[in-house]
Amino acid sequence: MKLQKLKKLTLTTVVLLSTVLLASCSIGKKSSSSSSKITTTGTSSGQYQGVIQNGHYKVSKARGVNINQNDNSYNLKSFETGLTEVSKKVFSTKNYVFQEGQYLSTDTIENWLGRKTKSNPTGLNAAQGKKSNPNPEYIQQIEEQDFMVQNGNSLTLKGMTIGIGINSVYYYQKTTNGPTYQKKLSDAEIQRQGKIAAQKILKRLRKKSALKDIPIVIALYKQAPNDSLVGGSFFAYSKSSGSTIGSWKKLNYSTKVLPKASDATSTNSDNETDNTSFTNFKSQIQSFFPNLSGVTAQAQYKNGTLSGMHITVTTQFYSQSEVQSFTQYIARAAKKYLPNGIPIDIKIQSSSEMQAVVYRDSGSDTFRTHVFESY
Repeated sequence: MKLQKLKKLTLTTVVLLSTVLLASCSIGKKSSSSSSKITTTGTSSGQYQGVIQNGHYKVSKARGVNINQNDNSYNLKSFETGLTEVSKKVFSTKNYVFQEGQYLSTDTIENWLGRKTKSNPTGLNAAQGKKSNPNPEYIQQIEEQDFMVQNGNSLTLKGMTIGIGINSVYYYQKTTNGPTYQKKLSDAEIQRQGKIAAQKILKRLRKKSALKDIPIVIALYKQAPNDSLVGGSFFAYSKSSGSTIGSWKKLNYSTKVLPKASDATSTNSDNETDNTSFTNFKSQIQSFFPNLSGVTAQAQYKNGTLSGMHITVTTQFYSQSEVQSFTQYIARAAKKYLPNGIPIDIKIQSSSEMQAVVYRDSGSDTFRTHVFESY
């Protein structure tokens, strides 16, 4: 009798242990499968696919660093958009998948953006020197973009782009909470300091085993001053397969505010024509709708030719029918007065929120509209 009880107890114990073991194996397999589940955001004409891991967008390891480094939001936007455009010159959107930077952490980039000191030997900016006349901090932004090749359900790193933002004006204080002074930095020194930083960064990247052999693109960006109504622009990039940058390719990009100030001058007749077209557009919609607070544009030029416009129209609306009518009129005026063949978007907003958008894609002659309504 005791022997039978002992056998039953032993059998029960074995069954319980087997159940626990099988359950743990099942959990282990589920976790392993989940951790390796990688998909992409899908294709879009002329745009990169992004990486989704376990159902979540794969964000940068240094997410948010550049936001904290910038007092001009236009610099941040044009830096990120422009960097992607540079990447497209080397890494085709048809062959590569875009991944937010995974090899440079927040701490790494913050240290690189700091001054070089005993406690921060990796700083890319010179030591402060005299507080009353400090050495400028040239390097202001760093961003990493990774480019992957997809094979089945796996992605392999096949390239990288690094963007370096360089100050055009250095802001500093001689005393704590004192007035802010500024130094305008020359284009020659901006280029020199950017190329020095690029070479240092390239050597550091090559020390990482995953980055030893991939092509690395480094692009240099001149930041606009803090009070600018437009962002800066990229002026050069390089592609390297080793640890030394051999040559740089020049980029002739610029962004201008329209309408130009009355005392502004230009030697480019195309720029004058663009300014006149926008001024006529602005006058037309001002005469149609009362109390416009502002009508301005950011115009981007590539190699001296207008390549796109972002227009902002700000006014006060008192009814939804006003928004609808004004939006329709802007679409007609835009087609009549604004340059053809380039992408244009027009934000129509009040002081508190965006009311509507009018837009045209590159190569199209038709403006589309969308009014934001409430249910």
